[in-house]
Amino acid sequence: MTSINRDNLIAAARVARDKAYAPYSRFHVGAAVLTAEGIIISGCNIENAAYPSTMCAERVALHNAYAQGARTIIALAVIADTPGPVSPCGGCRQVMAELCPRAIIFLANTAGAWVETSLAALLPGAFDPNDLPMASAKPGH
Repeated sequence: MTSINRDNLIAAARVARDKAYAPYSRFHVGAAVLTAEGIIISGCNIENAAYPSTMCAERVALHNAYAQGARTIIALAVIADTPGPVSPCGGCRQVMAELCPRAIIFLANTAGAWVETSLAALLPGAFDPNDLPMASAKPGH
């Protein structure tokens, strides 16, 4: 398994944050995931005038990783210009519950503060594929 370099992952999230498209909120967020193969894949938030169409950085990074064939995400970092380490929204937590349930999660801010956490800490009792009637058809993690 790939070792996790927290600083490199947070740095990749910081670079992704610079690419954010946030003309409405002006809240730029970057995220980066580390795959079991050692590949870092990033994403940034992308807003839309039709607000429900907006995509958070965490989901963009995870969707990019899955689109590139990654199925085992071992770590995820998120960064924003917040007073303390940024916290993922509920929708992102739910997506993480399915796409990277065992990943180590680093939440950071642009001032250098960070915290290491887990999905279990962020979303206890998460709804997951096992909760569906067809649990035997659950996707790989």
